[in-house]
Amino acid sequence: MLFSSITFLFIFLPITLVLYYIVPDKFRNYILLITSLFFYAWGEPVYIVLMILSILFNYACGLDIGNHADDPVMAKRGIISAVVVNLAILGFFKYYGFLIGSINAILPFDIPYRELSLPIGISFYTFQAMSYVIDVYRKKVQPQKSLISFAVYVSMFPQLIAGPIVRYADIEKQLRNRSIGINKFGDGIFFFIRGLAKKVILANTVGAIYTTISGLDFGTYSVLTAWIGCAAYTFQIYFDFGGYSDMAIGLGKMFGFEFLKNFDYPYTALSITDFWRRWHISLSTWFREYVYIPLGGNRKGKRRTMINIMIVWGLTGLWHGAAWNFLAWGLYYGIFLLLEKFVYGRYIEKLPKVLRHIYTLVLVMVGWVFFSSASLADAVRYIGIMFGIGAKGLIDSQALYYFGTNWLLFIVCAIASTSFGMYLLNRVLYNSKNGVGRREIACIVYVLMFLLSLTFLITATYNPFLYFRF
Repeated sequence: MLFSSITFLFIFLPITLVLYYIVPDKFRNYILLITSLFFYAWGEPVYIVLMILSILFNYACGLDIGNHADDPVMAKRGIISAVVVNLAILGFFKYYGFLIGSINAILPFDIPYRELSLPIGISFYTFQAMSYVIDVYRKKVQPQKSLISFAVYVSMFPQLIAGPIVRYADIEKQLRNRSIGINKFGDGIFFFIRGLAKKVILANTVGAIYTTISGLDFGTYSVLTAWIGCAAYTFQIYFDFGGYSDMAIGLGKMFGFEFLKNFDYPYTALSITDFWRRWHISLSTWFREYVYIPLGGNRKGKRRTMINIMIVWGLTGLWHGAAWNFLAWGLYYGIFLLLEKFVYGRYIEKLPKVLRHIYTLVLVMVGWVFFSSASLADAVRYIGIMFGIGAKGLIDSQALYYFGTNWLLFIVCAIASTSFGMYLLNRVLYNSKNGVGRREIACIVYVLMFLLSLTFLITATYNPFLYFRF
């Protein structure tokens, strides 16, 4: 069930909110758990069993590790078992087919295997469960004794399918007691509507351009056509995933939770290092806390630091997808992060901001080609065309058509992807001199934004969500 669907907006969400607010406080976690499991079962009726087993297993592991807090040997056995089982389940469903397919590509014969559909959101809820058991082992949090509260943490529908990856330590207290008020609920609605508009109006519209261009034969691409397609995907994935994160944060507020932000205007970054401080913040934080630092971080010398960074980014790429192009995408960023850290980072900082911004955007856009392509070979070929290798000229009539019909949309997307876009919105909402109260103006603007989003949603047939496959 998509957040940007009529079923969710007008049936599931209203019913859930009514039930949640009419019951006494002590029953609200039960309502949230039941509705979250229903939400997941709507799209994954078979794999709901897998999620429930994951909840029960990690709940038991947390209690076991906590009970052996004073016995380092038993506690270590417990955390190793928990991590191995979680990774084994994730690995089987996400990487089994990729592994066998890669082996078959080498062997003179094929090993028969059955393709398994990927359980939606398994990467997200597995990482959340692992953060809990690891933090219990580290004694950063106490084991959660309430199975219902722990199940709510893992399965909570606002962030279940595509994050942000919420660490248990960040909402431990909120699972027991959370404040709910009209102002917080209103802020949640505003967050949700902004995210919905990003997704339905911007991401879907600009994504249709990328879908059209990516469907063309490589032999028909000019350099400009390739760059236009790449720019379209660059905006699509930001407004798609960023919009979803805004909706998740907004929904969290409606139910009394505070989730940390997942994006901080990443396309305004002035380096690749800066970009990854701003993009998918919850994932970067998870890998830093639970992989990079345990590997030794930057505490064991330059050589070990370089190895640790490449391990983390190789895993980051594979986390996003079981394919060679995703691994290449992760290693691509690992290489540039190393270059900035050890080779030319200090020189980039001396450049004018506009040049630093261009440098970052070009590298990010090239990186998205690895991410969006069907295979590594397709990615390499597309990047080659972007730089004139195998292209059908620099500019052709096809490129001029796509540019001429979509330039205004690209300008709107560019503005909306920066803090200037939010500044303009706030100027409209909170600096009016027509005598109408600021809150009233905000309500009117957001109602119009919601109605416009509904219009796009009802009339359009293109409504994908890119991060569902992760």
